[in-house]
Amino acid sequence: QVRLVESGGGLVQVGESLRLSCAASGETSGITRMGWFRQTPGTTAMQRQLIATIGNGGAPNYADSVKGRFTVSRDTVRNTVTLQMTSLKPEDTAVYYCYAVRYNTYNFWGQGTQVTVSS
Repeated sequence: QVRLVESGGGLVQVGESLRLSCAASGETSGITRMGWFRQTPGTTAMQRQLIATIGNGGAPNYADSVKGRFTVSRDTVRNTVTLQMTSLKPEDTAVYYCYAVRYNTYNFWGQGTQVTVSS
């Protein structure tokens, strides 16, 4: 099992920045990708939106809605992944979930952290 613990959510104003961090522990060998999804109110876990992920090779993948504003980075030694969010908009309001894939097969999720962008 892989345990993921997020930190860094909160309430910010439009245009401000926020940094989310996630640390993986447990059976972290074999993790091939980590990243972030988000879930808005009224949607289910199956409807979580991919925001940004990054594989062991280091090439990031972003949702179109956050390209140019969000940056994902990963420390494969410390098994952490970070999401730097800038120019935040009200539509970025959601619960953000850390995500990890082990052996390209097993998916793990954090408990989620709330990000609220107020106008």
